[in-house]
Amino acid sequence: MAFGKNKQPNDPVAAAQAQRAQEEKEVQEAFQKGITALRDFIAPSSLVYENGLFHLGTRFARTFYVYGYPRQVYTGWLSSMVNMDEVMDLSLYIYPVESQIVLENLRKKVTQLEAGLQIDAEKGRTRDPGKQAAIQDAEEMRDKLQVGEERFFRFGMYFTIYTSSMDELEFVTHKIESVLGQQLVYSKVATSQQEQAFNSTVPQFTDQLLIRRNMNTGAISTSFPFTSAELTQDNGILYGINMHNSGLVIFDRFSLENGNSIVFAKSGAGKSFAVKLEALRSLMFGTEIFIIDPENEYQRMCEAVGGAYVRLSLNSTTRINPFDLPKVVDSDEADNALRSNIITLHGLLRLMMGGAQAQMVGGNAAALPALSPVEESDLDAALIETYAKAGITNDPLTHNAQPPTIVDLYDVLLHMGGTGPQLAQRLRKYTTGTFAGIFSQQSNTNINNPMVVFNIRDLEDELRPVAMYIVLNFIWNKTKTDKQRRILIIDEAWQLLKYEDSASFMFSMAKRSRKYNLGITTISQDVEDFMGSRMGRAIVANASMQLLLKQSASAIDVLADVFKLTSEERKRLSQFPIGQGLFFAGQNHVHIQISASPTETSLITTNPAQVQAIEQQGAIENGEGTIDLTNRLRPGS
Repeated sequence: MAFGKNKQPNDPVAAAQAQRAQEEKEVQEAFQKGITALRDFIAPSSLVYENGLFHLGTRFARTFYVYGYPRQVYTGWLSSMVNMDEVMDLSLYIYPVESQIVLENLRKKVTQLEAGLQIDAEKGRTRDPGKQAAIQDAEEMRDKLQVGEERFFRFGMYFTIYTSSMDELEFVTHKIESVLGQQLVYSKVATSQQEQAFNSTVPQFTDQLLIRRNMNTGAISTSFPFTSAELTQDNGILYGINMHNSGLVIFDRFSLENGNSIVFAKSGAGKSFAVKLEALRSLMFGTEIFIIDPENEYQRMCEAVGGAYVRLSLNSTTRINPFDLPKVVDSDEADNALRSNIITLHGLLRLMMGGAQAQMVGGNAAALPALSPVEESDLDAALIETYAKAGITNDPLTHNAQPPTIVDLYDVLLHMGGTGPQLAQRLRKYTTGTFAGIFSQQSNTNINNPMVVFNIRDLEDELRPVAMYIVLNFIWNKTKTDKQRRILIIDEAWQLLKYEDSASFMFSMAKRSRKYNLGITTISQDVEDFMGSRMGRAIVANASMQLLLKQSASAIDVLADVFKLTSEERKRLSQFPIGQGLFFAGQNHVHIQISASPTETSLITTNPAQVQAIEQQGAIENGEGTIDLTNRLRPGS
């Protein structure tokens, strides 16, 4: 028995059981360790290497190394890689080399090259420009190394791309090789060394490929990797977050050729939010803001900053006289003030007497005839006579007299010969008819406020374009009076572009606004209608800053053609989340995230849930002081 007990450990069955028990114990211990180890949480589910690629969980990946460079590399050559909108890991390895070793090697190299040139000359061979260039470069490097002006390095560059499918992997591979090849930088797939190559790009600083290129200090400096699509200035306002590099987009729109801006987006994409945020922040820096509000979206913001909210409707007491003249100081402007205003009135009266009705009745431009040349001539004579009866002539000294009104023009037309009585009848509804009052009396709107909002929501559809035209003229006259920095926001601008005269007037303002320190922001969600207009396309071309948020599928082709978007930008334009888009400023453009503080959001949001929360909180805390919404609302659109 004793002998048997001593031999029991050699029993195969017992040994197997003991080993199995030990393995189960080790598995349990490993499992318990795995629950608490951080690396198990961040590690991929699997890592499978193949020839020329590898699988990282469900992702397809491929690692490259760069083996060829041009004779000269220029600053920013790596920016095309850094700014590429692809998922990528990029590793740069820089190894300093002792200058004395390099000088000795360069001396030997120059000796070899000069000997090779001498042998070629003795044998009558054709001169080799490559060898001469190499000698020149080596001698130049020797001189700079000798005086300490340059240092020598060995440089290795590897990058790994990650995609969700094999087709996308091949597409991105071709894209990257093409981008680098255009700069004579050549890369290869680490075909049989994907594991070593991947280990060289993960952030653990292990260069397992050891594929290097000799470079001096100047060449190394051009590969500085932190170059990206930057759009930050010392002056300006914060527009949002640069999604390329998480930097800030701080910009002054008036630093461009002109201060005009275009905003295109589908309904609910955040265009009004972005524009109101810009207006609010510009106001803080002393810029005056004028807004034409067709949907009552700007009232809460306007009242919060103490602005003037002008509500235009047939029932309101607000009056704006389109015959008002600007009080300009410039002598040249003063001489032309009357003539300029008469030209503007021609467009307005055509809109009142024909153009607006023609578009609104069945959409047929020929439903009501445009003014004939004879009618245009009679109308011009009537306008001049109307001002003359009020004592206003081309002499600037007479411009301080009280201006006439549409009622005065109606009387002049009614009692003059030719087509005057017919024109008077077409104008009658604005003097004694349905639309009388609002634009047929002396102005009682003398606004001196840094923010003015003109609300036209309650106006009838037929009167709305007329009102927008008159308000634009009112603002234009105010702008010409003193050249203070101002921003004019025209929401739903497509309503003006439907009519030739109002579209022409808006384009004229856009062209001349720079002279008067005015920046015009044009907003529209009907991109096709806007770009389908000749004047609409001209206004877009005249805007130095553009913001494209999420678009409908039908609008993308139009915008891609106008703004020369890349294929990636076209794809993203219909997929942007709310508040993200493309921000163009001159020749620069970035992918931007519009971002507001909670306080700003509470003032400018049009999100129904957030607006309802604000109104409910206001009802609860009414009379109990200022409402603090910073802990209740998050930035949104």
